Amino acid sequence: MKIEGQSALVTGGASGLGEATARELARLGAKVAVLDRNIDQAKKVAADIGGAAFACDITDTASVEAALAGAEAAHGPARILMNVAGIGSAKRIVGKDGSAAPLEDFERVIRVNLLGTYNMSRLFAARCAKLEPTEGGERGVMMFTASVAAFDGQVGQQAYSASKGGLVGMTLPMARDLAQHGIRVCTVAPGIFATPLLLELPEPVQQSLAASIPFPPRLGKPSEFAELACHIVTNGHLNGEVIRLDGALRMAPR
Repeated sequence: MKIEGQSALVTGGASGLGEATARELARLGAKVAVLDRNIDQAKKVAADIGGAAFACDITDTASVEAALAGAEAAHGPARILMNVAGIGSAKRIVGKDGSAAPLEDFERVIRVNLLGTYNMSRLFAARCAKLEPTEGGERGVMMFTASVAAFDGQVGQQAYSASKGGLVGMTLPMARDLAQHGIRVCTVAPGIFATPLLLELPEPVQQSLAASIPFPPRLGKPSEFAELACHIVTNGHLNGEVIRLDGALRMAPR
């Protein structure tokens, strides 16, 4: 699918990998809707790229529907969805004091990362399936953002790994489900990237993380994630696939 002129949605588009993806889509000529709970930051990004910003809680159906309606009114029906919004968590199942990890923390991560992505995707897909197909029979494309933690989860990452592993497991069946509608589905599983949150860590910690990556021995650039996300859109034979973007990194237990 050609990106130029298309209406695109980016969840978590106000910062980090989502912001980089929104900027790259706009650079390539897409009409970008920046969806994020942080509406003030989303508006700043949207203003910078000539897009539109909408407050969106991906776990709330009414919020998603309102954002989809707003984006369609601004840019027309969307054919591209980049699911980048997500949260992290690190809690050992049994703490140092011998207490069990709170179930609420596990539920919160699963709700945002897995259920929220599914919620956003199902509502987008229902709209996209009604569109006229482009040349080649394609109606749309969506991307999930997983993590190498889906495969190499570290100590304390049960909730995060389970949520991202759920996205990996959902990729192929959703691609098969939506094939009849001409909608492709792929997932990117990034490794350690230089996001604003990671760059807040002390410099020695950043250097240690970078050194753990075989090649290139540096943190991933958000622009590299964005380039792959956009390549998924333009490469019409990419479907039902999970792509690790990690410099051959395999995470150690801790």
